[in-house]
Amino acid sequence: MIDLRLLREDPDRVRASQRARGEDVALVDSLLSADERRRSSGVRFDELRAEQKALGKLIPKASGDEKAELLKKAGQLAADVKAADADRDAAAAETQELLLRLGNLVHPDVPVGGEEDFVTLETHGTIRDFAAEGFEPKDHLQLGQILGAIDVERGAKVSGSRFYFLTGVGALLELALVNAAIAQATAAGFTPMLTPALVRPQSMAGTGFLGQAAQDVYHLADDDLYLVGTSEVPLAAYHMDEILDADRLPLRYAGFSPCFRREAGSHGKDTRGIFRVHQFDKVEMFSYVSPEDSQAEHQRLLEWEKQWLTSLELPYRVIDVASADLGASAARKFDCEAWIPTQGKYRELTSTSDCTEFQSRRLSIRVRDGKQVKPLATLNGTLCAVPRTIVALLENHQQADGSVRVPEVLRPYLGGREVLEPVAK
Repeated sequence: MIDLRLLREDPDRVRASQRARGEDVALVDSLLSADERRRSSGVRFDELRAEQKALGKLIPKASGDEKAELLKKAGQLAADVKAADADRDAAAAETQELLLRLGNLVHPDVPVGGEEDFVTLETHGTIRDFAAEGFEPKDHLQLGQILGAIDVERGAKVSGSRFYFLTGVGALLELALVNAAIAQATAAGFTPMLTPALVRPQSMAGTGFLGQAAQDVYHLADDDLYLVGTSEVPLAAYHMDEILDADRLPLRYAGFSPCFRREAGSHGKDTRGIFRVHQFDKVEMFSYVSPEDSQAEHQRLLEWEKQWLTSLELPYRVIDVASADLGASAARKFDCEAWIPTQGKYRELTSTSDCTEFQSRRLSIRVRDGKQVKPLATLNGTLCAVPRTIVALLENHQQADGSVRVPEVLRPYLGGREVLEPVAK
């Protein structure tokens, strides 16, 4: 959540942020009104409570009619205090509810607009000219079947649409990707983490995934637990309700977890293969830093993502995501999109977000710097979302006979294998 003091001091900035997100601007005024009621009802409660305490000291000293009058007044004050307490609690609850609906403040450099209004910052690598090489590229599902690596038919039979099996070399390729990604993260100073896939509501809400993203989340109603769509959630909640010493920062974690997404609203999109699925594995980077260091850390996370995609020898571009496509928690987001030959376009493989103090305020994570205790900043960045990375690898490194060249960075994790060969029919 944002700082209420900032809202009071500069409401126009918050209105502009809401407008850029395409969200309800009137929410700002509703929140200001609720906050004013919260503060005034708090003052009213304090005044009545002080009067009640003062009266309580007079009653033992009084007698006769005076005491009777004071007792009568005390009874009325008790009722007034109770009503003021209820008003204060109601106003505080309304303020909190409205505050939780407000997205993070959009960074001033973020391009304004919807999904297609991003700005391309960089382009890396060379897109292969398959026509010049004399063959038409196969898509990842064809290649996966040729290699005995992907089985979506049995995935659908067992679990339904958008599920799949990785088989044989496909399973080995996932393990190679995960191990190589964790190795890179560990070398960069990240602590490897295996995280829970089920979290409590306060963890999911605190990270910002029960607002506009709630429709994409699986909820186990009988247990009131949520399946995570990213290990960002348990990594963000890891230090919930804690005060960290400033000399411990930055804290950097690399979480590996299964991820579950309902993909609500994606009917008809990416229905072929494993690009958009309900369950997948991912290596996620997560950082806790001082607020003044969040922009620099954001660039560091982006550089680690670029290092990873470059090591996989994939052509890709970096985009500055537009304001209405940020998600509630991010003040700014960079995506790395790899070229997918059979789609003829770049598609998102990694994403890194600067969430500033938004999540730490919701999760009550603070940093102690000398005598000062304040919220810290959190950031996240995908290192390897496995299925999409497999899609990009198979399509970009395929050869005319259906085999696939293995990038050098993965070979040690595949027994030195340089090429994935078609399986015998």
